[in-house]
Amino acid sequence: MERKNAWKEYKKKDITELEKLCKDYRHFLDHGKTERECVKEIVKMAQSYGYVDLEEVQQSGKQLKAGDKVYAINMKKAIALFQIGKEPLSKGMNILGAHIDSPRMDVKQNPLYEDTDFAYLDTHYYGGIKKYQWVTLPLAIHGVIVKKDGTVVDVCIGEDEKDPVFCVTDLLIHLAQEQMDKKAAKVVEGEQLDILFGSKPLPKEEKEAVKKMVLSILKDKYDVEEDDFLSAELEIVPAGKARNAGIDESMIMGYGQDDRVCAFTSAVAMFETKEVERTACCLLVDKEEIGSVGATGMQSKFFENTVAELMDVMGDYSELKLKRCLAASYMLSSDVSAAYDPNYASAFEKKNAAYFGRGVVFNKFTGSRGKSGSNDANAEYIGKLRKVMDDNHVAFQTAELGKVDLGGGGTIAYILSLYGMNVIDSGVAVLNMHAPWEITSKADIYEAMKSYKAFLTDMA
Repeated sequence: MERKNAWKEYKKKDITELEKLCKDYRHFLDHGKTERECVKEIVKMAQSYGYVDLEEVQQSGKQLKAGDKVYAINMKKAIALFQIGKEPLSKGMNILGAHIDSPRMDVKQNPLYEDTDFAYLDTHYYGGIKKYQWVTLPLAIHGVIVKKDGTVVDVCIGEDEKDPVFCVTDLLIHLAQEQMDKKAAKVVEGEQLDILFGSKPLPKEEKEAVKKMVLSILKDKYDVEEDDFLSAELEIVPAGKARNAGIDESMIMGYGQDDRVCAFTSAVAMFETKEVERTACCLLVDKEEIGSVGATGMQSKFFENTVAELMDVMGDYSELKLKRCLAASYMLSSDVSAAYDPNYASAFEKKNAAYFGRGVVFNKFTGSRGKSGSNDANAEYIGKLRKVMDDNHVAFQTAELGKVDLGGGGTIAYILSLYGMNVIDSGVAVLNMHAPWEITSKADIYEAMKSYKAFLTDMA
């Protein structure tokens, strides 16, 4: 059952729409390299489409009705968007869920030190990475520093051409015989992922002169003291913009496409959907890469509480109706899939792999080995989805994450399924997943957006 390459079916109109979508997507990647930045970008987009903060609606005393559009933010790192449908909420929603955190390095709380006339920032990697991929790259620092008086200092260093960049150094090949004999997991270890931060000493200083120079720059430019690192969230990410890839410009190469490619296309689908029978929801959360934990992850009560608040503003809340709403909902857990790579063919089972250009990917289950830790979508739900996709001329494929015994991975799907709703994993195939620079197919990005629109309007 080989699926067709979507490029072969496109007309001029499709290509025009595809290129516009992908241009906007590259902009989103460039301006949304952290969860906070992603939420800011999504809010800008939402407001331009008439979405209103749910808190404002609550304060106004207005009651929501069909056609109204609202959003709710969780600690500036997660967001839920809703377009109210004609049917009562107790009959369920159509939900697009994705995550906006990505693998990276986080600056530790006590990070700044000097060693042999170099100043460094100590880091702790976040999510699953191959550590050796992060050395010798130009890196940028994004995030916030919150001072004791509550002042928030936004930080973005390394993206402007006039900015300095940073890096993790590596051992020269001439002296690397012992290093090259190590297993890949040990070639670079976690405590070696320290950022080279400066090398110029402060004049007339003898002890830790380079560190003191760094601190003087931080004070002059940002009015930040060393103690302010204690209440900072600084993320180290690859510096530079997302780019078209391939001589035919058929792909996009950029940082953080897992899972911002699904987050962006889900949001666009929400914004471009004009009218819905069932309430439409786009849920973009944090912390998926470390198990969906914490107050901003999918395991928190944010989503459930927000739906309860929504029903209350609609004048139709009860605990029973909330439970009925969640149980009757349909969800696409929109997360990326591993794209088949001919250079590493032995890791894949070709009949059940995801391929570039063949459309959005549905994963009946994820997990590892014997489906451990997965949500396993039921056949009836998949049958409905197939019809919706075919009726809307959406190119789609099905896949698993590599060979059965090689490993695996998870998404937020199993968490939402605990409410009893129908959930399936759905997303875009990615090459270089979790590497600093990931690659996606423009055709798959376009088909993902089409599939999400079709799901929001026609899944019933």
